[in-house]
Parts: sequence; C-alpha cells; structure tokens
Amino acid sequence: MGKDVPPGGFSREDRVRYRQKVRRCLDVFALMLDDFGFDADRPTTGLEVELNLVDPRAEPAMRNAEILANLADPTFQTELGQFNLELNARPRLIEGAGFADYEEDLRASLGRAEERALKADATIMMIGILPTLTARHLVVDNLSTNARYRVLNEQIVSARGEDIGLDIHGVDRLRTHTDSIAPEAACTSVQFHLQVAPDTFASYWNASQAIAAAQVAVGANSPFLYGKQLWAETRIALFEQATDTRSDELKAQGVRPRVWFGERWITSIFDLFEENVRYFPPLLPICEDEDPVEVLHNGGVPTLGELRLHNGTVYRWNRPVYDVMNGRPHLRVENRVLPAGPTVVDMLANAAFYFGLVRELAEADRPIWSQLTFSAAEENFHAAARRGIEATVHWPRMGEVRITDLVLDVLLPKAYTGLDRFGVRPADRDRLLGIIEERCRTRRNGAVWQTEAVWAAERGRGLSRSAALHEMLQRYGELQQGNTPVHTWPIPD
Repeated sequence: MGKDVPPGGFSREDRVRYRQKVRRCLDVFALMLDDFGFDADRPTTGLEVELNLVDPRAEPAMRNAEILANLADPTFQTELGQFNLELNARPRLIEGAGFADYEEDLRASLGRAEERALKADATIMMIGILPTLTARHLVVDNLSTNARYRVLNEQIVSARGEDIGLDIHGVDRLRTHTDSIAPEAACTSVQFHLQVAPDTFASYWNASQAIAAAQVAVGANSPFLYGKQLWAETRIALFEQATDTRSDELKAQGVRPRVWFGERWITSIFDLFEENVRYFPPLLPICEDEDPVEVLHNGGVPTLGELRLHNGTVYRWNRPVYDVMNGRPHLRVENRVLPAGPTVVDMLANAAFYFGLVRELAEADRPIWSQLTFSAAEENFHAAARRGIEATVHWPRMGEVRITDLVLDVLLPKAYTGLDRFGVRPADRDRLLGIIEERCRTRRNGAVWQTEAVWAAERGRGLSRSAALHEMLQRYGELQQGNTPVHTWPIPD
C-alpha cells in the first residue's frame, strides 16, 4: 500500500501546501525527463503477491500482526485487512534462469511464512477473493493496525460523504452498502513490475493496457463474493467500487474514478502523472522536508515524495512508478490487473505471458494502439473480467473473437518471441507459456475450477452455498500446496 503515514486530521493549510508541493515535484519531474540519467541499462522486473490468511475452518484469520512479528522478514508486509499479507520478491532479471529463481525464491518465502502461520493456527491462501468472506468480516475494526489504512479510510469516506455502494451483477447479483473501504481488503492481486527507459515508457504502458483483457481472461480467479457468484474476476468490479470517492452526482458530471483504466493512449509517462495531479484531489496531504528544485539544482536525485504519495492513491490498473534505488532514479510499469494464485507456477506463467507479450508489442514496428481504440481496450478489459476465459473481445483485423482463439493464434506466439528478446531460458519459456496454452485449450483457469467445485458440492451432494464454499476453499488450499497448474486440478466428487 506504500508509504506509512501518521494518524490525525489534515488542515486546510496542509492541503494547500501539499498541492503546491505536488505541482513543484511535477515540474521537477518534467525537467528530469528532459535531461537526466535514469537507470534503464537492463530491464529489471519485480513481483508482489497479496495473500490471505484462513483458519482451519476456512474462515478469514485476523492474525497478520502476530504472524509478521514472528516472521520478522522485511519481504513481508501488512496489507489493508488483518487477514492480508503482502510478499515482495527481490527484483531481478528474467534472462537465463530468472523465472526459475523467482519460483525457488517465492516457494521458499511462502514456506517460511506458512510455518509461522501454522503456529498462529492459520494458513496462507493465494486467491483473488477469499470466497468465505462475508460482510461481518469486512468492517473497519478488521483493518490492519498500520495508521495509513485508518487515515486512508477516513479520507475516502469523508470525500464520498455517504456510504459506499456495491452493485455487481454477474451470475447472481450483489447489492449492498458499506461505511468503510474494508471491502477493498477482499481484493488480493499479483503485481508485476517492469523497469523501462523514459523514451519507451509510453509504448510499454500502452501495450500493457491493450493486453489487460487477455491477462484477466486467462488468469481470472475471483468468482465469488459474499456467497454470490458474480464475475469471473469479481475483484475488478469490487476494487473499482469499494474505493470510489464520487457521489452519484459527481459520476454524472464525468468526474474520474480513483480506480481507473484511463481514457487515452499516452505519449509520455508525464501524461499519467500530470493527469493524476490535474484530476484527483489529495487524500493524504503529507509533506516532506525535501525541496526538489534545490536537490536537482545541487546535482542530487530528488525523491519527489509528495508526487509519489499522490500517485499511490490513484489506482490505475497499469500504474506509472518513479523510484530511486542506490542513488539512481528509474521508471517502472506496475501491472496490477491479475488476481493472486492459484499456485506459484500459475502466477509465474501469468508473469511470463505478460513480460513476453508486452515487450513484443511495445517494440513492434506498427503499434497495436495505432489500430485498437482506447475505448475498445477498456471494453475488452471489463468483458474479460465478467466472462473470464469464455469472453469475446474486439481485436484489429479479427473483429469479435473468442479470447482463447486470440491468445492461441496471435498473442502466445508474440509472448514466445518477447521472452526470447529478454533471453529467457527456453525450457522455462516453454514450460510457463505452455501453461497458458493449456488453460486456453481446456478452457480452465482458477475461476472455472472454483465454480465447478462449488457446483459439484451443491448440485451433486446437496450442500448449501456456504458449506460448498468452505469445502471448496479447503480443497483449493490442499491443491495449492502441490504447485501444479490449476488447469490440471481435479474436481471433487
């Protein structure tokens, strides 16, 4: 979730000073983009996984503080809910055996965390939305103790001025209200980071937007919320609605939502930061001591703290990132569209598909975004979230096409070529992209397995929806430990 903040209210003076500081940071950022040495020598990647904690009955376990204290591992952090953790893998190159290194690292880290979780009578679950969550779990008292979450909740609820409505129409329909952002804690994702040069950032961001639908369709893993079957990737709709600061009147006026696909292709990373400053009022107006103009004038590297903090409260599905490591600034695309799980190898297959495909499209002679309208890319994204691997989308020169056909015939070959550009070891390339191929051929991903397992329990053995969800989640956890791809998982009898 980003920078920790102190508790307490904000004055009018705080907001004015912060707005001025953000704009000062934005001006400095523009100067740096014109004439500064960003670290872009080699395309380093990163990976974050948001995790859930459940007890032996498959109920959410509100024990992240206890587990983190026992774990004492800086790669694990709190997330919004007390039943959440976040794992930040060490950044690395994916050339050679990079994916194998990721797999070894992730499995070892998760193994250590699982040992600590078991001592707290809990276990770790990688899943887009924990299907046993109910409204009684997603309340403000179950937010993590980190002050950032409480302050952020207060600011979003205050900006909204009324309860937040949730209205998601899928196989079933969910209509409810909440007086906090706690339902956002249900959304657990895997996030991919790719370091890029300033002059190529726009191409990589545009390509990421164009392929978001394909990613969501093949990786969907969030079909249930509050006991209802909704979208294949319900997490998309839930996140968009649970942090919406707009009243109905502001929506009607066209005010942008804070969880945002965007509205146009870009020509520079500056476009995104400038939109964030222009369209979104600050939620956490906390100023740092740094004068970015003075730091830049003296030959230093500004941290641009206020601009980065503001950027962290605008939840783009593909987010621009400015950061400083080892005294050098760099830029990253943060790809945020996918759910966590079902297994480590499934997530790495999703990563291989993203990294390979985005590189090939970003470096293509004729960019896909010169052929696909932005509105079509957004419509594809939401169609894929609703229908998952059964979705139909629009693609240039193909018209309306089943997403599985698009992936198999067009996108997977490009992903293979893109991974070759990265220098990925062929055995790893073939293994991971082979998982994506088999998901498309069998039409099976995490969302499909979850729904079929629940149907089997309900229709085959007469279980209630609640009992079926609990049983499914327990079996899901057992299969997750085996690290076999989800398209190979059997459906319980």
